[in-house]
Amino acid sequence: MTIEDKNEKFGTLDELVEMTVEIDPEIVESCTDYGAGTDEAKAIYMKSRKYIQEIVGNKTPEDRIRQRCVIATGDISVSDIMQFRHNPIEAGKEAILNNAPIFVDINMVKAGITKVGHNCEIICILDEDKDAKIAKKYGITRTAAGYLAARDKLDGAIIAIGNAPSAAITICRLIEKGLRPALIVGTPVGFVNAAESKEMIRNLEVPVPSITCVGTRGGTPMAVACVNELISIANGRTE
Repeated sequence: MTIEDKNEKFGTLDELVEMTVEIDPEIVESCTDYGAGTDEAKAIYMKSRKYIQEIVGNKTPEDRIRQRCVIATGDISVSDIMQFRHNPIEAGKEAILNNAPIFVDINMVKAGITKVGHNCEIICILDEDKDAKIAKKYGITRTAAGYLAARDKLDGAIIAIGNAPSAAITICRLIEKGLRPALIVGTPVGFVNAAESKEMIRNLEVPVPSITCVGTRGGTPMAVACVNELISIANGRTE
């Protein structure tokens, strides 16, 4: 179908956009989210944010993390399962301003974290165990093997885990051995060890800053939401 044929059937692209998109310039102007790259995306984000602020609250930096996770999941109840230990907002902010690397468990988390507003390298831990040699040798998951392979690089880093409970457990074991990451964002999802691995993070004897959620829920959207909101906070953004 040629452009002329498409125009005859549907109308021009300009006409279609005007028909389907309504954008409030004031809402667009107030958007401070790095992930919203177009006027429509900014408007959608800000409408969602204003709505969720009224429900979740908007008094503390922790509220901002809760808001972002609610928007990411479409589930207002996730606000009630978020847990913050050992001043993770300040720890995350400082790490981002110091360009700490961010080690994530899967490529979906890496893809979701904004590349704007910081100079932190985002590293998928799967790339640390080339050809899954460690995973195959010891019969462990690739994410657990990746964090073991990168163990000498993790001090002072941000650890973001959105999928793999085994990765969260591995990080906890490494902390018991002396690892000191700047922050753990741990929201692994599922019915096998997900709730338990997050509880392990919260109950570490060493006071490592962490953001987690209670129970089986979690996932990549929540991990990404936490990190992206921390980036906005580090840049002094108000919403």
